[in-house]
Order: sequence, then structure tokens, then C-alpha cells
Amino acid sequence: MSDLPFKAVIPAAGLGTRFLPATKAMPKEMLPVVDKPAIQYVVEEAASAGIQDVLIIIGRNKNNIANHFDSVPELEEKLREKGDGKKLAAVEHSSDLAEVHMVRQGEPKGLGHAVLRAKSHVGTHPFAVLLGDDLIDERDPLLTKMLDEHRRTGAAIVALMEVDPEQIHLYGCAVAEPTDDPDVVTVGGLVEKPSKEDAPSNLAIIGRYVLAPTVFDVLEHTQPGKGGEIQLTDALEELAKDPNGPGVRGVIFRGRRYDTGDKVDYIKAIVQLASDREDIGAELKPWLKEFAATL
Repeated sequence: MSDLPFKAVIPAAGLGTRFLPATKAMPKEMLPVVDKPAIQYVVEEAASAGIQDVLIIIGRNKNNIANHFDSVPELEEKLREKGDGKKLAAVEHSSDLAEVHMVRQGEPKGLGHAVLRAKSHVGTHPFAVLLGDDLIDERDPLLTKMLDEHRRTGAAIVALMEVDPEQIHLYGCAVAEPTDDPDVVTVGGLVEKPSKEDAPSNLAIIGRYVLAPTVFDVLEHTQPGKGGEIQLTDALEELAKDPNGPGVRGVIFRGRRYDTGDKVDYIKAIVQLASDREDIGAELKPWLKEFAATL
């Protein structure tokens, strides 16, 4: 196991077709969730877990992402002149979160291919992969537990969440064996979107992974799978089956997660997070009750 600090990799090269036309010129990762773009929540999560080096894998028309995490001296000076310290702090916060780097994926060939594009930047460091469709509530930390489990075992770590068996066909599913820790399982295999009858468990893979750089060797010979793309789950399956390696473990997340992957869940995420905000929740919740009563 490496003593080097963790890095973070955030794949953000997708086309965002489910949110067209909003994503015709704006990356889906920049769509606002209340008053921050979705990808800022993800970078904040990495930073809160102590990761200061973040690589975002981008595609075409994604320059807005780089701009968001860069400083804007003209705007900052205007806010200083106005004495608007609150907005100035919010603007500076996004620039000071971490050392944020960008690399282009080119042609999107799947999550495994996106992760492989991080090889040169990651080098020999262990790293976390965070998908922007899954926002994890900052009050329910997940990544810290995953990093600790990787440090302890050297295994590849995946985040898992119990779902209704009727919904398991929407997810990758883990073949899981319990460990001494009720929140950690040994993963013997992964099944992509199984039927309820064929699912080995109701533990669904959600968008957080912690990996050793050896995963790049596996990804380099992983053949295109589902959808003709290089799948990260196929590489993890190989790691899970390797009798000489540290294997794969799953950390079961029991906290609040917000799915921004489709329109309805994106709206739900905004409403849930806004309702809990101290600055707007008190005004929003009574209106929500009134509105719900009219439905």
C-alpha cells in the first residue's frame, strides 16, 4: 500500500443528452443545484475528505468547468468595491477548494476509458473516482470511510447502497459477503443491471470508487463491454476474481444521496437540498406544503 496522498478523478466528459436543450452549450455538470453547479458539490466532497489534487476529465464544450474553478479578478474586485463580502467569499471558495486540473477524454468510450485518461496525472498515487450524477450529502460523509478502508486493506473500494429489489435492474449489483464491519462487505463479483430474480443482492453500486494505480494495468487490456464501451465494472470484476490481489470491498452507504441523473431526480435533489438550507428553507417549506395540497 502506498503512503502517497490520494488524488481525485471526476469524469465529466458526457454529452448530457437527457437535459437537452439546456446542455447544448452548457455542460450538465454545470447545471445549478440550488445556487452551486453540481460539480462543485463533488469537488467539495473530495476536499472535505482531505484530497487537494483533483483531476476533471472533460470533453468538448466543457471549458465552463475550468472557468468555474479559476479565479475571476474582475468580478472579485467589483464585489470588494461594493462591500459584498458574502458573495465574494462564495466566489473565492470555488477557486480555493483544491488544485483542480483538466484533461480531455476525446471520444467518450466509457467510464473505464475516462479513468484510464487519468493515468499520467495520477501516477503512483491511490485515487478516488467521483461521479457527478450522485451527490452525497455533506452531513453524511462516505468518502472518508472508503479512503480509510483502502488504506487498511489495499483493496479496490466501491460504494454500495441498499435499494428496493424492484429497482436493482437499474444498477450494477454486488456479489457480497459480510465482514466483521457491518458497513463493509467483500465483493466477489459485479453484475450489471440484473433482473430482480437474478440479482445476487440488493446492494447497488453508486458513483464512488477508491482505487490503486494498478487498476490502470487492468483497464489497458479491458475489452469494450456493454454499449461497446470500456467499463470500469469489468476491470473491478477482474480485480475481484484475482486470487493473488487485495480484492474488492464495498462500503455500504446509509446516508442521504441525491441523484441528478435525470430530470425528475434532479428537481427532487434541488427541492431536498433547498428545504434544508437555513437561508431559504424556512420560506420554501410552507410554500411546498401549500403547493402539495393543491395536487
